[in-house]
Amino acid sequence: MTNAPTLLWLRRDLRLTDHPALCAAVARGGPVIPVFVRDELVDGLGTAPAWRLGLGLEVLARALEGVGSRLILRSGDALAVLQGLIAETGARAVMWSRCYDPAYMERDAAVKKTLKEQGVAAQSYSGQLLFEPQTVETKTGGFYRVYTPFWNAVRGRSVPVPLAAPMHVPGPQVWPSSEALSDWRLGAGMRRGVDVVRPHLLLGEAAAQKRLAEFVDGPIAQYKARRDFPAEAATSGLSEPLALGEISPAQVWHAGWRAMQEGAAGAETFLKEVVWREFAYHLAYHTPHMLTRNWRQEWDAFPWQTDPEHPHVIAWKQGRTGIRFVDAAMREMYVTGRMHNRARMIVGSYLTKHLLTDWRIGQAWFADCLTDWDPAANAMGWQWVAGSGPDAAPYFRVFNPVTQLEKFDPKGAYTRRWLAEGQTNPPQTALDWFRAVPLSWGLTAQDRYPAPIVSAEDGRKRALHAYENRGF
Repeated sequence: MTNAPTLLWLRRDLRLTDHPALCAAVARGGPVIPVFVRDELVDGLGTAPAWRLGLGLEVLARALEGVGSRLILRSGDALAVLQGLIAETGARAVMWSRCYDPAYMERDAAVKKTLKEQGVAAQSYSGQLLFEPQTVETKTGGFYRVYTPFWNAVRGRSVPVPLAAPMHVPGPQVWPSSEALSDWRLGAGMRRGVDVVRPHLLLGEAAAQKRLAEFVDGPIAQYKARRDFPAEAATSGLSEPLALGEISPAQVWHAGWRAMQEGAAGAETFLKEVVWREFAYHLAYHTPHMLTRNWRQEWDAFPWQTDPEHPHVIAWKQGRTGIRFVDAAMREMYVTGRMHNRARMIVGSYLTKHLLTDWRIGQAWFADCLTDWDPAANAMGWQWVAGSGPDAAPYFRVFNPVTQLEKFDPKGAYTRRWLAEGQTNPPQTALDWFRAVPLSWGLTAQDRYPAPIVSAEDGRKRALHAYENRGF
């Protein structure tokens, strides 16, 4: 116990409930000063993730005020900012929740080392994952490279019961100054898309917990049977708050586990998807090159198309490929900030296989457009569908976007929701896409829907021919 302040360095943990670092800071006994640092890693975020972060910080600031605290905002090098706050406030400890992607780990290790050398207690805590990546090992002591054995290894593990939110977070008598969130202009890149995407967001931990409760009370029962139908509200919708830590994976896990114990048919399948996220971070931790390079080195010689301005890539980004499932999905992302998981498989397969385009081009576009962007899940998802990654779909599996649409959108509800062209009275969702896209694209709802740039059958033949010639 001490009366010296503790700095709570917030990152992707924008919540009060089940927050081990926050609880430890409060338990230490002195004032707690929550701080968010806008450093080069924050400045490197894509357009939609940066905007969504700013909105999340707004909600968190209000939540902290409700427990007698406040959020301090500072910009600059993380270590320098923390050292400056230590000098200003007399803080003797800094606590934070661990991140597991390489750039964050490198930064955090340097911060911890320097602060400890300067006599400041520096401690990181779990909270972003169910299981620390280094604690899940094969029988021979290595890491898992395939998902199913990973799932079998963790399925029966104990997950700590989520911690209650503190009723009160003590603050200092004199608070340090804070920068204004509005001055950071985190949403500047969204331009006119702000008004379109904003109604589709799930902001803050209260909204996330409400969504989780609604999901386990209803849709989870049919999750296994209906999760691949993009027109239906059959999934949890929690990827967005999970990405910023507005809800913890432990909260999600325990709710799903209770549903499974109570007999919900789709609960175990849902839990497997929660663990798929764990597997992505497990691999990002042990093989960090997964985020930027082919996980399977034999793919380094594959002749990907690598021009992000290629006409086919532009058509893909604009939802104008002439392939209805692909285009509907790309427009869904531009209007809502998210994309249904089955649709992500289809647009990823079409880009990397029908268009033979480097998966990193798709990865970068998603990193700019998704409000639920997650570095590990995004990278592994793209490499899975391209065939170059761990636990990948076989390279010769080329999703047919036409037959996939017939199977998972048999009545055309999904495509009608997002494709305005050709409809006499298109829904607002389809029209909103034209309100959100850059004016420079020059697109209107009266345009003729395009013919396929590469048909489903021709794309499959091209992909298989390319694989055969490379000796795959």
